[in-house]
Amino acid sequence: MIRLLLAEDQALLLGALAALLDLEPDLEVVGRACDGNAARALFLEHAPDVLITDIEMPGATGLELAEWVRATRPQAGVLVLTTFARPGYLRRALEAGVRGYLLKDTPAERLADAVRRVHRGERVIDPELALTAFDNKDPLTDRERQILRLAGEGLGNAEIGKRLHLADGTVRNYLSEAIGKLNADNRIEAFRIARDQGWL
Repeated sequence: MIRLLLAEDQALLLGALAALLDLEPDLEVVGRACDGNAARALFLEHAPDVLITDIEMPGATGLELAEWVRATRPQAGVLVLTTFARPGYLRRALEAGVRGYLLKDTPAERLADAVRRVHRGERVIDPELALTAFDNKDPLTDRERQILRLAGEGLGNAEIGKRLHLADGTVRNYLSEAIGKLNADNRIEAFRIARDQGWL
């Protein structure tokens, strides 16, 4: 029996996913989490074989969860199930040790098969995304990504600096560098470009 933990912040989808996977005779859903923090707690409690996670969730993103699982219990498989067909997300997921990356419109039988393959240690990637994964290389550093995320939330340089313990001028320099790398006209356009590429 393959034991599964599901992490998804849309309750309706979480319930439907659990019901579908529980129909499979060799799969068992041992936990459901609506955010990243709950997923961490349930992962430690149940020690599942495979974590199926969305990317964008409160508490911790699916990519952060994947990195945490790799450090905490690397024998567990992680499969990302998302609406985002963004090469940047896929690339970061693979770097975080994710073995499976599928879109939410994947048929149920294909998802169940992917779970079994991820459990066996195989890699399962949505075929269309796999072709484009390495077309656009992420030019941002971790700090630039962090600052762009906060700028995208509407924070000014001073507030970003307070949160990250950086001087205003340092924040301005990072933003300027990121805007230049993305060939954007301003911070908001840079945020949008980076977000759409899945780099944030």
